[in-house]
Amino acid sequence: MPETQANTAARRSRVIVLLAYEGCQSLDVTGPWEVFTKAAQFSAREGQAPAYRLILASPSGGTVRCNSGLSWADSVPIAELRGSIDTLLVAGGDEQAFDTGGTAHALLPWLRRKARVVRRVGSVCTGAFALAGAGLLEGRRATTHWRSCAALARQYPGIALEPDAIFVADPPFYSSAGISAAIDLALALVEADLGQAVALAVARDLVLYLRRPGGQSQFSAGLQAQTRASHRFRDLLSWMHEHPQADLGVAELAQRVAMSERHFARQFRQETGQTPARFVEALRLDCAKSHLEQTPWPLARVAHKAGFGSVDSLQRSLKRHAGITPEQYRQRFSRQA
Repeated sequence: MPETQANTAARRSRVIVLLAYEGCQSLDVTGPWEVFTKAAQFSAREGQAPAYRLILASPSGGTVRCNSGLSWADSVPIAELRGSIDTLLVAGGDEQAFDTGGTAHALLPWLRRKARVVRRVGSVCTGAFALAGAGLLEGRRATTHWRSCAALARQYPGIALEPDAIFVADPPFYSSAGISAAIDLALALVEADLGQAVALAVARDLVLYLRRPGGQSQFSAGLQAQTRASHRFRDLLSWMHEHPQADLGVAELAQRVAMSERHFARQFRQETGQTPARFVEALRLDCAKSHLEQTPWPLARVAHKAGFGSVDSLQRSLKRHAGITPEQYRQRFSRQA
């Protein structure tokens, strides 16, 4: 809930730490940085202490060179961070940065300790590999850049991956897709802290959409799966997309490719990065979103055409993945005049 006026008057600035490292992506830091900085400026203009104080930190401190060649000076070593931290966000970059011997591997034990006392811990793009490597996402919902979803699923099968989400909130952990999605996540956090008026002011000042809901697709989950699937599974995926209303249970799908159910489920996850059930839900959500965007159909027809058993089933699925209702999704993204 946003802060009340009484709470705001006595507040201290929340400390936001953006974690960078050699080879990180510069926009993964500067995007959220600008959002929180603008929010701090707008809150201070109302006669209050700035809502946020930002710190750029890195494993060893000093100059950080990004993968674009841009360098930042004077980052704070993580070992020297003192006092209470409200929010930590880990930038994305090379997936291997968080492997043993990688440029950001030193972040993992530190993140594991800090996660116990920090209110919010989040990631941008492939920064999700840092949260996963620190053991923070086991059994939790998360996302990352669509190109890295399969790798994240292979390395950390205990994560409930949502490959089509712009960002995912599973408090106290938050994850987002690449670059612009980090701005959407930062705006959502500002709105949660300070209310919609401040988030709207920030979005207007940065010439942004107020915020896309976390569940709007960053990339078609089906198209992503087809680009890496074998020919045998590519044909099956195409058929599934053409027939969302069909029986898409494991037994029926396994029969179509002449496999046992157990072998099919294992092979399907290996080739797509998702379980059959999760893929089917994502496929049907893609279909429902398309109908909501492009047609004036009533929800019952949308649900039927997309393969959901009922409007209630569609509503639950969209609410779970996007945090909004079908009506809200249509209001925000409809292409109808």
